[in-house]
Amino acid sequence: MANNQSNRGHQGGTAQNNPGNFANDREKASEAGRKGGQASGGNFANDRERASEAGRKGGQNSHGGGRNS
Repeated sequence: MANNQSNRGHQGGTAQNNPGNFANDREKASEAGRKGGQASGGNFANDRERASEAGRKGGQNSHGGGRNS
């Protein structure tokens, strides 16, 4: 039983055997970074009209229960 207790701190995955960790695969990490920016629906950098519309809606909705003046 003493051996089991001493190994508890080492149960987590390491960079070598964790498929979700890009520490050992720079190409995979780079590809994931490129896809991340493309898949994001919240980026208005390439769509000025959408950004403008979001700004207008934001002003209308930002004071949910506040005054109507």
